[in-house]
Amino acid sequence: MISTPRVLAVLDDLLATAASDRRGALWQLAEQGRELDANLVRLLPGAEVGEHQEDVLDVLLVVIAGSGRVTRGAEVLELVPTTVLWLPRTSRRALAAGPDGLAYLTVHRRRPGLTVKPSVEVPAAYEGGEGPCMLDRVCPGCGRLSADPAPVFCSRCGERFPER
Repeated sequence: MISTPRVLAVLDDLLATAASDRRGALWQLAEQGRELDANLVRLLPGAEVGEHQEDVLDVLLVVIAGSGRVTRGAEVLELVPTTVLWLPRTSRRALAAGPDGLAYLTVHRRRPGLTVKPSVEVPAAYEGGEGPCMLDRVCPGCGRLSADPAPVFCSRCGERFPER
């Protein structure tokens, strides 16, 4: 397979044509065989992504439009267009949009996909029943499965999970 550079999106155009109340991931890198993931995410004015931690991946966040802030404990980092922020893996952070909302691009190494493994024959003495359902850990905004057993906010798009 021969790879060829090409324009995948014009972020200003995506933001201009998206409905003004549309939030979450407006665009995602979806090319086959890629080694990166990228998302254009929009938070509405005053929206927040609760404090969370990415344990596996470093994330590069580039502010495209609007303003906001990242907080880590008492530390506050202001975000304005063209700000480039490195979020090292294992760092805890929360994100909040300013009065005009916040649009940003995230880029990170591609996560390994979830795989379905063949069933394993269970010995007759096993009486454990079915495994717990994980639908309450699927983000209603972007469909990502949260690693957190009791998620409050999605670490990808910022959507709040329904109350339990």
